[in-house]
Amino acid sequence: MKHYTANNIRNIAFAGHSSSGKTTLCEAALFLAGATDRFGKVADGNTVSDFDPEEIRRKVSISTTVAPLEWKNTKINILDTPGLFDFAGGVYEGARAVENVLITMSARSGLTVGAEKAYALASDNKLAKIIFINKMDSENADFNKVVAQLTETYGNAICPLVVPVLSGGKVQCLVDLVENKAYTYANGKATETAMPALDATTEGYIHSLNELVAETSEELMDKYFAEEPFTHEELISGISEGMKNGTIVPVFCGSAQELLGIDLLLDAFVKFAPSPAKFREEATDASGNAIALEADENAPTAAIIFKTVADPFIGKLSYFKVVSGKVSSDSQLKNSTTGNVERIAKVLFVRGKKQQDTDYVPAGDIGAVAKLTSTNTGDTLCSPDRPVTLKGVDFPAPCLSMAIFPTNKGDEEKISNGLNRLKEEDPTIKVENSIETRQLILSALGEQHIDVIISKLKSKFGVNVTMETPKVAYRETIRKKVKSEGKHKKQTGGHGQYGHVWIEFEPCDSDDLVFEEKIFGGSVPRTYFPAVEKGLREAIQKGVLAGYPVVGLKATLVDGSYHPVDSSELSFKMAASIAYKEGLPKASPVLLEPIGILKVLVPSANMGDVMGEITKRRGRVLGMGSAHTGIEQIDAEVPMAEMHDFSVFLRSVTQGRGNFSFTFDRYEEVPPMIAQKVIEEAKKANEQ
Repeated sequence: MKHYTANNIRNIAFAGHSSSGKTTLCEAALFLAGATDRFGKVADGNTVSDFDPEEIRRKVSISTTVAPLEWKNTKINILDTPGLFDFAGGVYEGARAVENVLITMSARSGLTVGAEKAYALASDNKLAKIIFINKMDSENADFNKVVAQLTETYGNAICPLVVPVLSGGKVQCLVDLVENKAYTYANGKATETAMPALDATTEGYIHSLNELVAETSEELMDKYFAEEPFTHEELISGISEGMKNGTIVPVFCGSAQELLGIDLLLDAFVKFAPSPAKFREEATDASGNAIALEADENAPTAAIIFKTVADPFIGKLSYFKVVSGKVSSDSQLKNSTTGNVERIAKVLFVRGKKQQDTDYVPAGDIGAVAKLTSTNTGDTLCSPDRPVTLKGVDFPAPCLSMAIFPTNKGDEEKISNGLNRLKEEDPTIKVENSIETRQLILSALGEQHIDVIISKLKSKFGVNVTMETPKVAYRETIRKKVKSEGKHKKQTGGHGQYGHVWIEFEPCDSDDLVFEEKIFGGSVPRTYFPAVEKGLREAIQKGVLAGYPVVGLKATLVDGSYHPVDSSELSFKMAASIAYKEGLPKASPVLLEPIGILKVLVPSANMGDVMGEITKRRGRVLGMGSAHTGIEQIDAEVPMAEMHDFSVFLRSVTQGRGNFSFTFDRYEEVPPMIAQKVIEEAKKANEQ
């Protein structure tokens, strides 16, 4: 593949709801452009972008794939992103490397949650947006209905540029409103035909187009008010400028499966989609000052790593987008995130799983490099002469956790190594080794996400695991003051063992043990005080109710006795432990559970359902209010024990529109009935 300047490059992420046809659309574009010699199908597992064994098996995209093609002297880098919410990390990766987002939607289903999320992500990142209404060949397809939905939701920025002409419910031809031409399609090939009579709705689209173009500059606005028609060049430049500043969102239609309208879409990428040369990207220099980088091939190099693939056999492959300068083979670049210098052995152009060596990747383009030693997703590679740091990738936080265990003993290290490699390529994975519960906790974006991780552990790293709901890190404390005696006396052949203490236990506000001594008359020598404290600190690791650590405990050594020969540090340590075990059951011990602060963003229509669910989970609603149009925020306190599957509930009831954050706040006493159940389960586990 030859090199292109930034002006002749288009970087476009395909995003949208699952099953809206993103991968098929990518395949159709590649086939039509001659980048592939066959039209692959998702059902057959032979598409360019879904090449991972998990994708082939599941018949869905689970990661972002780069698929470049050449069309009319322009290089178009397509980034096919996943549509399932469980793999949303791939959408964020794709959005970081492009200037344009193509949002696909079905002509039958219309505006779905996945399309809404893709539109919002593109808007938040100030990326140009294009909408492709797919599956126009299906029954009940309704282009105008979908456009009306879009206009109602997003306003007058929605601007159809290609519209269908129907007869008997089937597409007879597509009309390009900018070129004022009509095309029929047979076997994927377009033929220009006579312009049909346009209905009132289409005439309205033309009027809206002219209004939107007029708003892109004062000159065009003056021409519009003078009722002078725009030239072809003015229409194209106006649409491109409107896309760049977000005032125009062009809408196209067709069928990826039937290659209907795909050529017009590719033409639109070339004519309208802003190139990298039209954008400046902010970075931070070595002094912390903000600077703007242009897509200038002759400038010092700056590139962002937006995706990593970690494979146990071929090693690590890092995908990058060159913001300025060029990334060349046999060069050295500084990782401004870590401070390390990386040697670039060779750079690659990648299409799906196929790699092609190249001598360099210029500004605005996308490439890959293998076997970087200390560079990860979100890092910046730059010229050592001009250290800069680019914005990384903002990934969604994991919201579902499971405890995982090896099926075979001795596989713990394999699991750890495998998860660390998978975390390199998917930063939405979080792994924590809980010291308190002695469990390895895997957190991800949903049930399917976790299922894919488990499958990859088996296929890539040869380790089988089992899963269970993570244990809750309960605590124990006491509610009243008691005085307890502990005496350790043991006689052996030589020196015996003797330690004797009286300790007062009482509740306090500390999260740890508070130890004091009030010894009078030397009944316990001062040299044994540390041993008594050590014995207590070891003892509180296991409470008397269910074996959970004890907090909020004050222990005061008030009396005791010793033997001049048989007493030792070990004896007093044992005596303190005995006093603890004797005293705490009499001090009204109670179980404590962790309480978290929950913040939920939910559509207004689902407020009642979500609040009811929070109450059902023993939560307390603290407040609520409007976050933004149509979205409400609920603030609540909820026991962590009740939150394990809240993400599943929220996604189901809001169809994926809701999201939440949940952070630990404090410990509170567990209600008696629930406490009894927890204690019984803990005793059973200890017996086993």
